[in-house]
Amino acid sequence: MKRSIKVQQKWLPTSKKEMEALGWERPDVILFTGDAYIDHPSFGAAVIARVLEAAGLRVAVVPQPNWQDDLRDFSKLGAPRFFFDVTAGNMDSMVNHYTATRRLRSDDAYTPGGAAGFRPDYATVVYTRALKKLFPEVPVVAGGIEASMRRLMHYDYWKDALEPSVLISSGADMIIYGMAERAVTELAQRVKKGEKVRLITDLPQSAYLMPAGESLPPLPGVKDMMLHPCSEAISSRKAYAENFVLFEKTSNSQKQVRLIEPCGDNMVVVNPPMPAATEAEADAIYDLPFNYAPHPRYDQKGPIPAWEMIKFSVNIHRGCFGGCSFCAIAAHQGKFVSSRSEASVLREVERISRMEGFKGYLTDLGGPSANMYRMAGRNRERCYKCDRPSCIWPSVCDNLETSHRDLLALYRSVGSLPYIKKAFVGSGIRYDLLLKESNPSSGRDEEYYLKELIVSHTSGRLKVAPEHTDDEVLFLMRKSSFRHFRRLREKFSEIVRNNGLKYELVPYFISAHPGTTEEKMGALARELKGLGFHPEQVQDFTPTPMTLATAMYYLGFDPYTGKKVYVARDIAEKRRQKEYFFKTGSMGQDKRHKTKVIAGHDQQGRKTK
Repeated sequence: MKRSIKVQQKWLPTSKKEMEALGWERPDVILFTGDAYIDHPSFGAAVIARVLEAAGLRVAVVPQPNWQDDLRDFSKLGAPRFFFDVTAGNMDSMVNHYTATRRLRSDDAYTPGGAAGFRPDYATVVYTRALKKLFPEVPVVAGGIEASMRRLMHYDYWKDALEPSVLISSGADMIIYGMAERAVTELAQRVKKGEKVRLITDLPQSAYLMPAGESLPPLPGVKDMMLHPCSEAISSRKAYAENFVLFEKTSNSQKQVRLIEPCGDNMVVVNPPMPAATEAEADAIYDLPFNYAPHPRYDQKGPIPAWEMIKFSVNIHRGCFGGCSFCAIAAHQGKFVSSRSEASVLREVERISRMEGFKGYLTDLGGPSANMYRMAGRNRERCYKCDRPSCIWPSVCDNLETSHRDLLALYRSVGSLPYIKKAFVGSGIRYDLLLKESNPSSGRDEEYYLKELIVSHTSGRLKVAPEHTDDEVLFLMRKSSFRHFRRLREKFSEIVRNNGLKYELVPYFISAHPGTTEEKMGALARELKGLGFHPEQVQDFTPTPMTLATAMYYLGFDPYTGKKVYVARDIAEKRRQKEYFFKTGSMGQDKRHKTKVIAGHDQQGRKTK
């Protein structure tokens, strides 16, 4: 029997006409986003809009406003009652626009038809400045990954310079960084009671500016830590390195620390993050009344690639304790994993099954790292005292519960639904959690998991990310030894052989990552050729704000050890390093690789949601 979607009629307004149809005189909050408006929990703007709505506010959404005319898109709904909300979208606008060699991309996965040119460079800054020009008295709250990863002074690859906090460059009144639902909810509750955004200095997970030299407002139970002033960080790479280490350690810790960064006439104040969301809090987000569709305004404008990719997928958890040095996930989503209940996941699967075009196949049942569901420290007191950036590097923590039992149960529950033919796992897995060689706690559950993953949840190709073959480079990446990939390959071959399958293992790699020389790329090419691999996915390293790899790229040394690190900065060398994968004679057939930037990917192009 054909299952048809139950169409929800309530959309948040995107125009004056839609607002008037709802009988609104004016909204409480107007949210500007660099993405098309897709009402689905994989899109940050939609989530924050629905969270604000659930908190009792009237919310309007202005997607992809035109910033090149008389700014009429920024003024068409007037001034909101409480504040403007600004996000560049699901991706950093500069990663969205440019390749690793700083070439302009010709498409945008978050726009109808994949068309480019519908958002500006540095969208958070451009949108905020436009609003401040038109409505100087109305507060602007910025969020999303672009603002989040620029909350302090950071290296900007596209300008090749250190840039101050986006609070300073944009004029925003507040940043709510990271996964912002609970902080936004608290903000909404407080402004409804009459508090002014500009006077709120104790909101967890927020950042704001204060005049230099003023006394900080009290924050009981929180330790204050000063960063080197911006002027010192610009003149001294050692000072910037120390700032980065303090930022990363406090971002990956449960200790309550407030960071203060003097910058000219201002101080950037970053309040500590909220604890990881509980299961009930995570479930509540996915129970919000999303339409699971792009706004009807796009009906005649062509498909939105980002939506087409994720519309039949389910995100089962957030956060990642892998700590890869090139990845922004831990600094944005958090190191501590927040998982949904099985019941919540099943409710979403049921909703998806009623969507138009669904034929019984889930494209992904995963998360930032697909196999971290419900993993946490056994002794939470030890976690509280710890500030390791990774729970699994340089070795798997003996306090980490790595059982895959609950994840296996979830897969089986989803697979048993009568309207599900197959649930694929499209997100990347951390295979170092599955191998006894890298995880001493690994046991029968992990063996069962790997077998079930390969046999029942792949489309014939299991994609994994060893990233490199050189152990020195892998150490800088905070990735496990390549020998663990070789062991995975052995297990994979055994499983497909025993089950009569003709599946293949597909490895991903990064070129030009700090520490990588052309000699090491040549060795990598020879190693892979010897193993019979012809990589399809190769990412040219892009330095993105506030990751360890970006700090190494800028500094030329490891900020933790001070040890010199080789960096390929020349664009020609970056291209040569990438070509080692595709040259005739190195990897066999001469190919050319096109890196795509798609919905829910991290800065290196992996599926992250």
